[in-house]
Amino acid sequence: MSQIIQMKITLAGIRPPIWRRVLVDERSTLADLHSIIQETMGWTNSHLHQFVIRGEFFDPNPDDHDRYDHAEDEHKYTLSKLHSWGVSKFQYEYDFGDGWGHTIVFEKLLPVDLTEKYPRCIKGKGACPPEDIGGIWGYQSMLDTLRGPQSEEKDRFIEWLGTSSFDPEAFDLESANLNLHTIHPGTSNHRLDSY
Repeated sequence: MSQIIQMKITLAGIRPPIWRRVLVDERSTLADLHSIIQETMGWTNSHLHQFVIRGEFFDPNPDDHDRYDHAEDEHKYTLSKLHSWGVSKFQYEYDFGDGWGHTIVFEKLLPVDLTEKYPRCIKGKGACPPEDIGGIWGYQSMLDTLRGPQSEEKDRFIEWLGTSSFDPEAFDLESANLNLHTIHPGTSNHRLDSY
């Protein structure tokens, strides 16, 4: 029977930290993990991504671009394979323009709980930055402007966000799990009682 990997996903370079702790079936692929990160962090899967593991690149279309000489297909590598290689920490990069880096840490292996549905987020902190905000610098500029006095720039951010009450500390665990359970009709999103 497979095991569950508890991992922590932390958005790099943001203070206070934005992070999620998730439980994932070790049979999940890196492609599955991409979807899990998108749903738990709150991204919209609107940009390119890649994993960087021990200096090697893994992405969904390794032959479709020329960012580097060689990349591996993320669909072919499971978390259990990475774990068997002794990998305990690696990077996920999303939106190469804004440059959102994520550090992923394997925290521990757990037995399968047949009453639970995987993947599952068990904890998290901080709101996901809006897409296309301009990376860490743009996000910090937005937060500073929203906290400041009324201005045209503040009005533009409010109109762009569609709200005047963006809370950078907000995280909704229930919503994250509802989103997770709508993905992966195959490997990762099912009860494991058939194994």
